[in-house]
Amino acid sequence: MIGLFKVKEKQREQAQNASRGGGASVKKQSAGELRLHKDISELNLPSSCTISFPNGKDDLMNFEVSIKPDDGYYHNGKFVFTFQVSPVYPHEAPKVKCKTKVYHPNIDLEGNVCLNILREDWKPVLNINTVIYGLFHLFTEPNSEDPLNHEAAQVLRDNPKLFETNVRRAMTGGYVGQTFFPRCI
Repeated sequence: MIGLFKVKEKQREQAQNASRGGGASVKKQSAGELRLHKDISELNLPSSCTISFPNGKDDLMNFEVSIKPDDGYYHNGKFVFTFQVSPVYPHEAPKVKCKTKVYHPNIDLEGNVCLNILREDWKPVLNINTVIYGLFHLFTEPNSEDPLNHEAAQVLRDNPKLFETNVRRAMTGGYVGQTFFPRCI
């Protein structure tokens, strides 16, 4: 019992010293940060996916994932996604945006991503690895049934050869209709 009081007293002293500038304060991690740290340490990414921390390793809640599909319509492209993770993660899905402008039925021209596990199908048992594999799957199997870019979805449904031509034109840096796409190959 005495040991417990000494620990509490020591913690109170450290807090007072830190508030006076007498010692380094230790930032307490949220449950979301702890879970995200665990998720990142257990990542099992395909070789065509990489993760980076533009703000440094101290900011785990904001990071980027690069995906380079090795087959399908988007073969050899490089697509960068930003992840913003809430402190209440995993009870809330991460916010994911595509930084690379892409001609894709499930990604609009502003970078919003249509992936069911980022919306209504999110569950706390899912993790960052699941989201990255979901994004990777969008490039190997684009879904014209749940589009954000309706024009691209219609072309994919009605004329897959034209869709492939449009994807190649966009990825090599060109216009599809009135929209210019920077090179991403």
